Amino acid sequence: MKTTGSFADFFRQLKIRDVLKSLRVRFFVIVFLTGLISCLVMHVIILDSYEDRAVNVKSTEVQTQLRILANHLIVSNYLQDTSSEVINAELDMLANLYDGRVIVINDDLKVVKDTYNISQGKTIISEEVVRCLKTGSKGSVSKYDSASGYIEVVTPIIESELIQEEDVSVSGQNAEVVRGVLLTSVSTDTIATTLEILSNRAQAIEVIIILFILMFAAIVSYTLLKPFGRITAAINDVKAGYADEPITGPNYLETEQIINAFNALLKRMKVLDDSRQEFVSNVSHELKTPITSMKVLADSLLAQEDVPNEVYREFMTDIGAEIDREDKIINDLLALVKMDKKASGLTITSVDVVSLTEVVLKRLRPIARKHNIELTLESKRAITAEIDEVKISLVIMNLVENAIKYNRDEGWVRVELDADHQFFYVKVMDSGYGIPPESLDHIYERFYRVDKSRSREIGGTGLGLAIARNAVIMHRGTIEATSVPDEGTTFTVKIPLTSSAASAK
Repeated sequence: MKTTGSFADFFRQLKIRDVLKSLRVRFFVIVFLTGLISCLVMHVIILDSYEDRAVNVKSTEVQTQLRILANHLIVSNYLQDTSSEVINAELDMLANLYDGRVIVINDDLKVVKDTYNISQGKTIISEEVVRCLKTGSKGSVSKYDSASGYIEVVTPIIESELIQEEDVSVSGQNAEVVRGVLLTSVSTDTIATTLEILSNRAQAIEVIIILFILMFAAIVSYTLLKPFGRITAAINDVKAGYADEPITGPNYLETEQIINAFNALLKRMKVLDDSRQEFVSNVSHELKTPITSMKVLADSLLAQEDVPNEVYREFMTDIGAEIDREDKIINDLLALVKMDKKASGLTITSVDVVSLTEVVLKRLRPIARKHNIELTLESKRAITAEIDEVKISLVIMNLVENAIKYNRDEGWVRVELDADHQFFYVKVMDSGYGIPPESLDHIYERFYRVDKSRSREIGGTGLGLAIARNAVIMHRGTIEATSVPDEGTTFTVKIPLTSSAASAK
């Protein structure tokens, strides 16, 4: 009763137009229709099988009786003399027994005897009768007419003769001589009556079975799909903020897949939320630090009287450096925000990647010479790709600039370009200090610095790799880093030669 009530409550909660969209309703309908159709098919098969079996049994029985009667007709010479009361009585008894009609036909196709006394003395030309006269036993046939409700049986009247030659048996075989045909119609009213009784009983049983299937379908659909309701409730609790723990449920394969996918999504959301909070905290800290420095410098100037020009110039130079640092952080943040917006999209053009890289390295060579860094480019082939030129140049610039800044004096930076039939590759290698293994998974996080003191010393904002990664992802590419501490770092960028956005156009 509790299950039925819950099922009814479920239906009341649904709008009429949404009923057919419900998986529970569809499951219920499928189970119910499967059971209903199975009952109807079994009903038809059983009744048809009984009818076929009953007709075959009755046909065989009548054929046997007619063969016996045919022998009596030959023995009593009834085809020439129909006055035998015994034979006539047998014919009438057989007709009454099977509620049918018996017609005796001689080899001239004339009716010798008709138990209905209608066709006596007439000539009957029937395909079955003619065939039976010609083929004998092979011509015996039973035909069931379900519409009229009778079985028509054609049986030959056969006289056996022994083939002899010069009064000596040659073959010892009997030859059939057809003297006539028995054409019999047998009523199937008893079979029809039995079929009707069986059908009525089957219908009564089917009603009971259908009611059982109806209840079974309701219970099964509710029980099997109940876990989905629990999962929905758990998800709603998470959405409403009542819970933030991973959800659990029954060990169904389907529900496990849904739960695992949702828990993975929940974990991802927590990571993003934590990252967002950390990002806000880092942004506040990074923006506050230059402002604090400028505030201290300005307060120092204001607190002094008759400040020498040299000191004033030194303080103003420091304030300008802090302003430049603030400006760089803001510009990098704006670049990240623009890349996070899907609506901004990509400006796709056909670009010579080798020439683009050469232009970027030309801008960075003064910085490399300042630190005595050898900067080289090696291209294994000409490369033309459909990319956003500005964003890819930003990727190459950030990677090469980091390789120069976080390198040793008298070190080297090598840039290699290569391509296959689907992607082009940019590999940036350096001889720097390397990245510790525990930091490799965090280097793309915003404001993350491997060596914070060194990063601040060289003016890094901690946003360069995050910008590069976002630009690569927008091109549906990948970026990977491998590093050996104190030996160097290698960044490998893989980007499709043909842009999916360009292909769509």
